[in-house]
Amino acid sequence: MELRHLQHFVAVAEDQHFTRAAERLMVSQSGLSASIRALERELRAPLFVRTTRRVTLTPAGRALLDEAERILAQVRAAHEAVAAVQGVLRGMLALGSEQCIAGVHVAGLLAAFRRRHPDVEICLRQAGSGALAEEVAAGRLDLAFVVQSASEDPDQLRRVPLTSEPMTVLCHPGHRLARTGAAVTPRELGGEVFVDFHPDWGPRRTTDAAFAAAGVRRTVALEVNDVHGLLDMVDENLGIAVVPAHFRFKRESLTALPVRDTEDTLYETVALLPPAQATSPAARALMGLLETGGGRGERSA
Repeated sequence: MELRHLQHFVAVAEDQHFTRAAERLMVSQSGLSASIRALERELRAPLFVRTTRRVTLTPAGRALLDEAERILAQVRAAHEAVAAVQGVLRGMLALGSEQCIAGVHVAGLLAAFRRRHPDVEICLRQAGSGALAEEVAAGRLDLAFVVQSASEDPDQLRRVPLTSEPMTVLCHPGHRLARTGAAVTPRELGGEVFVDFHPDWGPRRTTDAAFAAAGVRRTVALEVNDVHGLLDMVDENLGIAVVPAHFRFKRESLTALPVRDTEDTLYETVALLPPAQATSPAARALMGLLETGGGRGERSA
């Protein structure tokens, strides 16, 4: 089995199309097809279901994909480790981040990293904390900045705490809660209509856990996948949101109220990394830059 066969296989799996994968790899389509056929012969199993419009993975292909990505990540890490010993950081930094993460200014951090290490290609993926944790664990990402929740498995990942924040309610100024101006408890919010993120997002997981611990069932009627969409919904008085405290500075027209009886539940922002021996030189360099003050702050990607 050759590395190029695995690289070709992963490209076709990602693009679900031979022509697009061949163009991205800058190889001929016939050469790419021959590479996949050679891999299928060696494994004695079909890896793709081919149609005129696209290709999809077979069960054997799905089983191979995770291992192929892990092998290619390890090969990349080996090349980067040798380059680092020679005093030059090269290769790729694959980073994940939730939107509007606290404790790190992702754009500023990456800009500072690029100035120091111009030969490293930077790839950024925004997604929910759950998906990002899985990608770090699988070796597809070097590290990720997430809102940590109890539902994520910490055993195969390292967590580096960055900051923590209390819960805050955001509501329209005309909402009944805004008129009181008082701190509220989860029980007092039980009958409200909520705007919140997809369950894969760290803030949603943390909020769900806090309300469940308080024995309060809440209705998330309006589910969004971006911060500005959430703020827009609340701004139109369609519901309230329980969010990390720094969100209150993103829309000054909204009223912010503290949440009582949740002192043990905080939105904790962490950097998720693989075990130390599997951490890439680029990821170590980025974390070193962050720890010396580069990229700290409330602003984020």
